[in-house]
Amino acid sequence: MTDPVTLQIIRNRISTLMDEMDHSIFRSGYSTIVRESHDFSVIITDHEGRLLIAPRMFLHSFTYYHFAQTVLRVYGADSLKPGDLFVSNHPYQGGVTHVPDMATMAPIFHGGQMIGFSGAMAHKADFGGTVPGSTYGKAISMFQEGIMVPPVRLYRSGELDRDIERIIEANTRQPKLVLGDLRTQVGATQQAVDRMQGMCDQFGRETVIEAMQRIIAASATEFREVIRALPEGVRKVEGFLDSDGVAVDEPIPLCVSVTVRDGMIEFDFAGSSPQRQGPINLRRPQIEACCFYAIIAALDPTLKYGHGAHEVVRIKLPDDSVVNASPPAPTSSYMPTAQRLVDLVLEALGSFKPDRAIAHSGGTGGSLTIAWKGGGWENRGHQYEIFGSAYGASAKGRGASGLTVHLSTTLCAPIEILETEYPLRITRFELVRDSGGAGKFRGGDCFRREYYLLQPATVIYRADRSKFPARGVAGGSDGLPSRFVVYPGGRKKS
Repeated sequence: MTDPVTLQIIRNRISTLMDEMDHSIFRSGYSTIVRESHDFSVIITDHEGRLLIAPRMFLHSFTYYHFAQTVLRVYGADSLKPGDLFVSNHPYQGGVTHVPDMATMAPIFHGGQMIGFSGAMAHKADFGGTVPGSTYGKAISMFQEGIMVPPVRLYRSGELDRDIERIIEANTRQPKLVLGDLRTQVGATQQAVDRMQGMCDQFGRETVIEAMQRIIAASATEFREVIRALPEGVRKVEGFLDSDGVAVDEPIPLCVSVTVRDGMIEFDFAGSSPQRQGPINLRRPQIEACCFYAIIAALDPTLKYGHGAHEVVRIKLPDDSVVNASPPAPTSSYMPTAQRLVDLVLEALGSFKPDRAIAHSGGTGGSLTIAWKGGGWENRGHQYEIFGSAYGASAKGRGASGLTVHLSTTLCAPIEILETEYPLRITRFELVRDSGGAGKFRGGDCFRREYYLLQPATVIYRADRSKFPARGVAGGSDGLPSRFVVYPGGRKKS
């Protein structure tokens, strides 16, 4: 058996390798969404696709297992070879969050034996579809959101399948950005294969394999101990999304019931809306992210997620629902749904651990795509930004202001970069004072950002919480609702 010191060294080496992959993508990315906003993740798994260490972008953690399982089911483990690399952006077959997110995974071999997978996932500038950026807020079918690539081999035994790359290239409005970012991912994924092989050379293949399995098992032990310390009981919480983007006057109900019993915790989402015509639908990987993130945040932030944690957590999802959709339900605006669910789960868990209770956050803050027209600016690619909001107050203090929250660890693109690369000016960028809900501790403040466009463009904005703002808990007040204001020809329009 591997001694504890060697086990910890291997765990830290894998964690450091993931940092190296992360930095490689950040330094090599072509698009602002990758190199400025950092909308990407990297992982190392065991041979079944089970996660060892959660990536910086926790939301992406659960995609990789579903991706790997599809590869193993479709191709079979025996057909995988050193140098293979798979790619997918399919929300259902690949388990990715939505069409603009493309994932890569490569089997890791040492001495002829497959020991795991390396992988990366990053948001891409465009994969076709109805609108630039492939995030159509009024999509009623996934086929309106862009080309979808199921898990397929992009590299076979180290050789690029140029036909697959040409198909991707032919179905994007921004081939330079998309292929540049994709090749960056491929490089980081292949880099990890080399590093893991070197680790096997150093410590021995069987030692590394044993360490990987013990890392997974340790996460089950950690989660079990924390859950056993909770009082048993049931708490049900409900909330609403503003709409699905298509039926704009129809709120979308979400519901979760949390049960703690016999050292287990169960999340039951019965009562949530049936799957929607608009693109707000989630699938199991995103629900898993919501639940495990909330457990860590609400119960013990030192918990280290690994796949073994699934031994003590059950998730029940109604079929064909907004939390467990089936094709061809669209998914491009999944993030407002995921963030609202995180708030509901955290509210429920706060009943079991009141000293870590927290009010609802401001959610995604929205995302903005600007597709420039004419003047040569369109050659720079679409401008895509992810905004932040603020955290709700906790039982111990005020919420943090002006940042991405919970599942999102992206960054707001700097003004200097935007004004250098695109024909616009940022005329205001400031916190909105007292926008957080009042209470014993006030919620964090959101921010306001104003744009002055110097060239014609198509603007696509997706957001939530204009009708159902961040909710206070334990007697605290709600936060202010979100707003998106347009001044066409100097005329104000919300």
